[in-house]
Amino acid sequence: MLRTLGGLRTDGKILPFPVMEVARKRLRDCVVAVVQVEPSVNPPVKVDGRCWIRTGPRRDQATADDERRLTEKRRWGHLPYDMQGVPGATVDADLDLRVFENDYLPCAVAPEVLAENRRDTEDQLRALRLVARDGSPTVTAILVLGKDPRDWLPGAYLQFVRYDGTAVTDRILDHVELAGRLPEQLREADALLRLNIARALDTRGERHAEERGYPYEALREVLRNAAIHRNYENSLTPVRLSWFADRVEILSPGSTFGEVRRDNFGQGATSYRNPTVAEAMKNLGFMQRFGIGIETARRALSENGNPPPEFDVQDQFVLVTVRRRP
Repeated sequence: MLRTLGGLRTDGKILPFPVMEVARKRLRDCVVAVVQVEPSVNPPVKVDGRCWIRTGPRRDQATADDERRLTEKRRWGHLPYDMQGVPGATVDADLDLRVFENDYLPCAVAPEVLAENRRDTEDQLRALRLVARDGSPTVTAILVLGKDPRDWLPGAYLQFVRYDGTAVTDRILDHVELAGRLPEQLREADALLRLNIARALDTRGERHAEERGYPYEALREVLRNAAIHRNYENSLTPVRLSWFADRVEILSPGSTFGEVRRDNFGQGATSYRNPTVAEAMKNLGFMQRFGIGIETARRALSENGNPPPEFDVQDQFVLVTVRRRP
């Protein structure tokens, strides 16, 4: 029961992530599970794309006015960087509103809510934490919906380099910069991973089996984590994917954050530098649930016969090394 209740924080149904504690307590002669949830600093909170409010003893779905009042309760001074407005940027000039209406809204809001929608575009953006108090688009909005995110966030791209050897001084076989909106970067990166993973056919035995130098699932999870949880605030460095003959290295600008430290990195602790970016990627299907990326990569590597991933956590970056299957 405790595991099930604790999983409510990371299963992706409640957005933004609730701050909650689950504990086993004894009251008189009865053992109970206690769930303590802190008030959200970033309302409105949605469950499966729906916002609910309490009206006396009744529970109702929030109206546009309800959501507007909840938005006004945000503690703007305590918001993370990805929820802060981008000075100088405007919704009309810098966001692709067609992408918002056609691609993002149907993923982020329940169908029946959209069908009854009477909100204008700015109210919709504000309810989804994509517009700041002054009306400027947030960092997340620029990353996910921006016409050209690098105009405002110069380091917001992925750099891929493949080497013909095991050192950066070896000949470069391929080099690509993936720019544009973050979802586009991740889709293009997925195609690059599939293209570069070497496959061999094992013809021993009665049935032929396909062998891969790397499991696609592992590299995908590590790369998505690197892009979603990187430092966008004060780093101009891109996420770097370096492909060597014997290993793949993925560098994410920015060190650990919040509850995640060097001594517990990759051991189940979760904390989000960019919670709204993570929420947007969850809405768009790039994450199934939160906090399982590294474990998914470990399992995929083990099943494919690769060594476990190696983590180098420094003050300015996190470097993950994935060794080729022997």
